Amino acid sequence: QVQLVESGGGLVQAGGSLRLSCAASGSIFAFNPMGWYRQAPGKQRDFVATMTRGDDTNYADSVKGRFTISRDNAKNTVYLQMNSLKPEDTAVYYCNAHVLGKFYWGQGTQVTVSS
Repeated sequence: QVQLVESGGGLVQAGGSLRLSCAASGSIFAFNPMGWYRQAPGKQRDFVATMTRGDDTNYADSVKGRFTISRDNAKNTVYLQMNSLKPEDTAVYYCNAHVLGKFYWGQGTQVTVSS
């Protein structure tokens, strides 16, 4: 059973930065891809960024140039570096992993950006 645990969320002022972490229970090398999604209150869960096993990345247009996804295979952890945060980035951020035809989700971490 794959377990994903997010951390690093919090309250930050607009223009600030946060780094989210997603620690996996097993080797992330098998996960393809891994990524981040977010869900604002009253809205659907939206794609933010993904990274394949081959380190190919993909970003939502709304975060391009501000967010960076990365992975540390030795630590079985995926990161989301978020810079130049905006109030509209406020949401619960979820880690996602695809392995052997199944998708797994973490419990989410709250990010709140004040104006």
